Amino acid sequence: MRHLGPGQDLVADGERPVHCALLVEGWSCRYKLLAEGRRQILSFHVAGDMPDLQGLHLGTLDHAVAALTPSTFALIPHESLRRLTATFPDVAALLWRETLIDAGIYRAWITAAGRRSAYGRIAHLFCEMYLRQEAVGLAANHRYLMPLRYADLADATGLTTVHISRVLKALRDANLIAVERRQMEIRDWTRLCDAGEFDPTYLRLKNFKG
Repeated sequence: MRHLGPGQDLVADGERPVHCALLVEGWSCRYKLLAEGRRQILSFHVAGDMPDLQGLHLGTLDHAVAALTPSTFALIPHESLRRLTATFPDVAALLWRETLIDAGIYRAWITAAGRRSAYGRIAHLFCEMYLRQEAVGLAANHRYLMPLRYADLADATGLTTVHISRVLKALRDANLIAVERRQMEIRDWTRLCDAGEFDPTYLRLKNFKG
């Protein structure tokens, strides 16, 4: 097990990890840093995710993985995972399915960043994060933990922190969301989905409630 504080890297860009990590508790992200120190967050991760699964077969990582909140990771040696998947093909199929869903999330984020308005990007992200947490029992009744800072949201959506502040105010004023003490309440799920043109198909959730 490894315990990390906010901002600490689990693995660095260019590193050759010898294990995969299962996020047991907390929030983490994948990210890239540009030469000037500007950060692009590539994905958010919650409990149950394996944010560095690619390292099992790709060797050198082309991104970093960091904790966004106090987080606990279970480290699984690559050699153990290889033996497991060779012995149990169904496990290998599940891990392959996980990487395909991961790619679907990337496509959704690229579409949002390239074609949606700032308002739509944030609405889409909030819908996604609710369903992903609901799927692992961390959210219900359209309420969930939202520990992300404005800077995290900005780095994930390609916006400035000032723009994030304006969008959140607009969402609150429209009575679509409420945020208090790091708790997010989605007050009108249907309208929030409409605002973000959100279709949950890419998440492949069998027990989708919404």
